[in-house]
Amino acid sequence: MQNADKGSTRALSGKNLRIGIVQARFNAGITDALVEACLRALADLEVAPHDITRIQVPGALEIPVALQAMAKGGDFDALIAIGCVIRGETYHFELVANESSNGVSRVALDCEIPIANAILTTENLEQAIARQNEKGRDAACVAVEMANLLETIS
Repeated sequence: MQNADKGSTRALSGKNLRIGIVQARFNAGITDALVEACLRALADLEVAPHDITRIQVPGALEIPVALQAMAKGGDFDALIAIGCVIRGETYHFELVANESSNGVSRVALDCEIPIANAILTTENLEQAIARQNEKGRDAACVAVEMANLLETIS
């Protein structure tokens, strides 16, 4: 499998990496598909199933605190945030989309751990469905690539 840079031929290896996944249950049809695509890609990248820990939280706003707990535990080389926020008729979409994304970034920087952000933010269900497989695969590649990168510069 190639890395996330589609023009690169450098192979990624997830061998011996410990990966944590935090999945929001809200919009479960989409987040389940994101996780399935992510797990398939992690397997292709040689991340062993026993080196993957997956937990679930109610929604996207709860993802950062779970990521923070996993990061502070120190047992992971990279984390993956999986969720889906679909625009509704109120301002709530902007709040959830912005705060969940900001929280994920803050945890990554504060805890110095790579976090692949696969929280979809879409206008409608059709857009979410169209993106779920590719975004799940991309998250796996980003997590492995960044874990490998940080290992080489630490």
